[in-house]
Amino acid sequence: MAKERLSKITVEGADIHIIEFAEADFFSLTDIVKKYDDEQILYRWMRSRSTLEFLGVWEQVYNPDFNPTEFDRFRFESGLNTFSMSPKKWIEGTNAKGIISKSGRHGGGTYAHKDIALEFCSWI
Repeated sequence: MAKERLSKITVEGADIHIIEFAEADFFSLTDIVKKYDDEQILYRWMRSRSTLEFLGVWEQVYNPDFNPTEFDRFRFESGLNTFSMSPKKWIEGTNAKGIISKSGRHGGGTYAHKDIALEFCSWI
């Protein structure tokens, strides 16, 4: 496993932690969501078909181990009222590399590659 380095930036008064993982910057989506005081924002974003399509394309371009079969199942189900998605479900189901879910008090949370984090910020 690649070594991680933790740093942070401050955006509009909010500290956003960044980890360097596999030679790329991953921004804390958990920190971004804290600014809005609504933990469900991330889950609503991940339920969206357009989000899943974006994530799927990103993974197909950058991740040779991506599971396109499970991605297609998620994309098909995304229009249903009963569909739910979490970072952990996405990572485990598709072998995603663009989103990282870490546990722990310091440095824990959901992190996304800078491309994905910027897409998340534009959605908010």
